[in-house]
Amino acid sequence: MSRKVYYRFNTVTETYERVYPTRRQRIIAAIKQTFEGLSIGGFILLLLYYWIDLPREKRLREENTHLREQLTDLDRRLDASIAVMEAIADRDNNFYRVIMQAEPISDSRRYAGLENSSVFRQLNSLNDAGLVTEIDNKMDMLDRQLYSQIQSFDSLRVIASEQQDRLMHIPSIMPVAESSLRKMASGYGYRVDPVYGSGKFHEGMDFSAPIGTPVYATGDGKVTDAGWNQGYGNSIDINHGYDYLTRYAHLSKIMVKKGQDIKRGDLIGLVGNTGKSTGPHLHYEVRFKGTPQNPVRFYFQDLTPEQYNDLIHEAENASHVMD
Repeated sequence: MSRKVYYRFNTVTETYERVYPTRRQRIIAAIKQTFEGLSIGGFILLLLYYWIDLPREKRLREENTHLREQLTDLDRRLDASIAVMEAIADRDNNFYRVIMQAEPISDSRRYAGLENSSVFRQLNSLNDAGLVTEIDNKMDMLDRQLYSQIQSFDSLRVIASEQQDRLMHIPSIMPVAESSLRKMASGYGYRVDPVYGSGKFHEGMDFSAPIGTPVYATGDGKVTDAGWNQGYGNSIDINHGYDYLTRYAHLSKIMVKKGQDIKRGDLIGLVGNTGKSTGPHLHYEVRFKGTPQNPVRFYFQDLTPEQYNDLIHEAENASHVMD
């Protein structure tokens, strides 16, 4: 590029004289030319970057797009895994632990140290760094859920190993052999008092049977009371553990002692007519945590479905009590 030459008119000599720029002017001109060159070059590079894919930039953009797709897919899979774990936790609390009669695990224990999962729902507006952070948080949550669930299953395994012992202790047979029964005198619930003629709540079941009919323990346990008990007459209380207690009343004979260990099916006494009683029968109660239960629910080991239905029908239609 040719260099510009400047002249000025000298009025004294009436001639044109060449003008030479100062050092400062030359520096300014050089800087100006350099800036213009850089600006033009930068503009050209921007055009190349946005409109013309250089091989390296094109490859990086493709890799970034692929990584973003992988992160998004990983995020969706984590959402699905967390949903599965939440379903397992719900089943654990509301099914397995109900069967085992174990306390459910609270959310504060399952998610200790973590925020509620509702903060992990909105991801569409996040940049890649935000998405990676959220995925990391979800991984922490999933790890915590897995750890808590493993602990829960371990505790259920221990409880399950104790179930055999529990099943042996829970009352589950009739206290009088079915062949010895005359009839179901009264079931559980409100009945007419045989002495006072008023309505009363009957806390057990009355089995009408001849005096001397064998009475059997309905589950493993320990005798906590054996003797005279006012209106119950001769009676036996057996503590079965696991918050269960059974009572056998109006006996003619007691064949166990207080403190004696009992197995299901052991002969513990004989049907009688002692105490507040209007005829030979056995009064039988089942209590759970001190609260009377309907004994008909605890004959599942020695009755067929048909016999069980007949027993329920008889108990519901017995209109009076014998004690």
